[in-house]
Amino acid sequence: MGEAPEFAMKKKFETVIKCLISKGEKEPLTGIDISEQFRPEENAPDAILRNLNAAFLIALCGRSHPLYDRADHFIREIEKDPAWKNAADFYQMGLSLVHTEIAKRSAEDKKFRENLDGLYAWISGPLSNQDPVETVDRFWNVFFPEGVSLFENRSNNIDSLRRKREVRVVRLNPEPIQDPAREILFTSNILLTINAPSKSIEDLSLSRALKEKMRQTRGERQAYWYDHPIQMGVEIDRNEAVYGIRELDQAIEFEKDRGTAEKKEKTTCVLSVSVTHPGLKDMAKDYIEEVFREAGGVRHLSIYVFSESDVLRLVSEIISPAAMKYSCGQESDLFGEIIGVDGEYGRHYSFLKAISAFWQVFMDPGIKATFKIDLDQVFPQNELVNASNNTAFEHFKTPLWGAEGEDERGKRVELGMIAGALVNQEDIGQSLFTPDVKFPGRDIDGDEWVFYSPLPQALSTEAEMMTQYTKDSIDGQTRCIQRVHVTGGTCGILVSSLRRHRPFTPCFIGRAEDQAYLLSVLFRKREGNLRYVHKDGLIMRHDKEAFADEPIKAAFTGKLIGDYVRILLFSYYAKGLPWSVESTKQSIDPFTGCFVSYIPLTVVYLRLALKGASLFRSGKNKEGFALLEMGAERLRGLIKKLTDRPDSLGEMYLKEKAVWDNFYDVLDKVEEGVKQNDPFALDLVEKAKNLVRDCKIDV
Repeated sequence: MGEAPEFAMKKKFETVIKCLISKGEKEPLTGIDISEQFRPEENAPDAILRNLNAAFLIALCGRSHPLYDRADHFIREIEKDPAWKNAADFYQMGLSLVHTEIAKRSAEDKKFRENLDGLYAWISGPLSNQDPVETVDRFWNVFFPEGVSLFENRSNNIDSLRRKREVRVVRLNPEPIQDPAREILFTSNILLTINAPSKSIEDLSLSRALKEKMRQTRGERQAYWYDHPIQMGVEIDRNEAVYGIRELDQAIEFEKDRGTAEKKEKTTCVLSVSVTHPGLKDMAKDYIEEVFREAGGVRHLSIYVFSESDVLRLVSEIISPAAMKYSCGQESDLFGEIIGVDGEYGRHYSFLKAISAFWQVFMDPGIKATFKIDLDQVFPQNELVNASNNTAFEHFKTPLWGAEGEDERGKRVELGMIAGALVNQEDIGQSLFTPDVKFPGRDIDGDEWVFYSPLPQALSTEAEMMTQYTKDSIDGQTRCIQRVHVTGGTCGILVSSLRRHRPFTPCFIGRAEDQAYLLSVLFRKREGNLRYVHKDGLIMRHDKEAFADEPIKAAFTGKLIGDYVRILLFSYYAKGLPWSVESTKQSIDPFTGCFVSYIPLTVVYLRLALKGASLFRSGKNKEGFALLEMGAERLRGLIKKLTDRPDSLGEMYLKEKAVWDNFYDVLDKVEEGVKQNDPFALDLVEKAKNLVRDCKIDV
């Protein structure tokens, strides 16, 4: 009798893994001979994690690997040690989950099964060493299908993706933005943490009152972690908030000199502040006020700062009473749970969009849109004018923003969102239209055999972000490009589209919150799905290395783990949306979609293990240990949660959707009440204005 299909498939998968990391007749494809890293006699902490990681990869190779029994025994023995139990449990859990996931996918997806069969046959044959391009594509067919063939025919791939993103314009916006300085609410987020341990609080350039609060806060347990938050008391010229706001202020001055903004008008800017320690949220406004004053203030902006405490007041004193009055169905605790700025990035991202609708109803009905920038991004006004004949604000006036059209499948779309592009500071001298993400080389290494997002990211950057409208091709009048690939800054939404479609990024999203925003409403409206319009020439200069290079380098490990988390969350989130994963991927592949994997557990475990092994192979033991330690700690709980309750993210999506629907229902009711001179609505508007005035900083 022959082998059972699932057993045969398991052996083929084990052979594939063995080909990656085991030296036999052929050199391992990753360049990693994992046997060299498995030295169980060594028991230093970094050696134990290295051995655990190596044992995991050896065990994935199956019993045909000569070290299988020793590796299996090592994991089981280490699991008995309280100091290493969680890490060993993480890897032991991974062995089961990976094999189960591959077996399930093979049983359910004929194409996947055929690709795995084809990969096994290819690596078992004589040609795999002679045709490295084919070998990569066969691996990616199984693990990373979004990258297949992207190295070849670059221009054809760019043209193909551009055609996929093309929109036939049915109706331009008859009432486009006319006065951006007056009609757009600009927003950004500040990440704030305590001072560096190496710096004494007494030596910080802070007021005595803030120093005292800092002493109390330093004893608190850290609640949230961010990539490179601003440290309290950091030098002014290294302060990202000062840098970004100063540059925005200068950009508006440029607009005034050109005559595209009123000389005496101040543009409104809302800053949310996300903090690592709870005590910081009640001193954030005072701190920001102090540093902006020290930096010389601003001349052309009215700045409002919202911490978690301020948002809680907004919810409890304005939104919740209105919801009760107008029977909009949510209690304040549920509003407060979802609407805020602390925690994962999704919370502040959704808030910074939603605040513009709140502003239109309670503060200024003249606000028609919002546009978010990141504070390490600036408008290079001279280069914009030289390359596109438009300033930043003139780009915002395009009637494409708010246009209606049909996509390449004939589906109606509403281009209520807008997205620009980025150019790196070191590249802008070449051209404003220099992609900030360039095509990588063909040589891949380590974990890149199972996941290599820089390739589809570069393709998407070229095809979407770098499109220039011309009369001879896509003209920006009768045809344009819709964007799926967007960045956290350099994007906006019309308030009318926001209030009608009600997009949001769920609170559980901690990475690529910008990419997740569109997913919440991908196929919601029969009369036209909400989409981003690409505005050619609307480009911001990315100065990420100008003042935060050290914090960025320090955040390297956390960003890697965040990337793995992104695969897990996006993959399970896509399953929880009220439309098929296949439909989602058809719309968002290749870059955004590559994080929606059909085998996310397998990809994440292999990425972590192979990256860790690569670092150890390169002699970077400290970095390898840090990656595996943080990876096991952060991924273990999330994976348990997702595998125990695979539907949990779908349930959370529905819960958050209900909250945001109720939020916008409240705004509609209050607006209607104001028109009818309802005393309750009028009183609520006054309370809201007083609350918001408290958030304004005096600089």
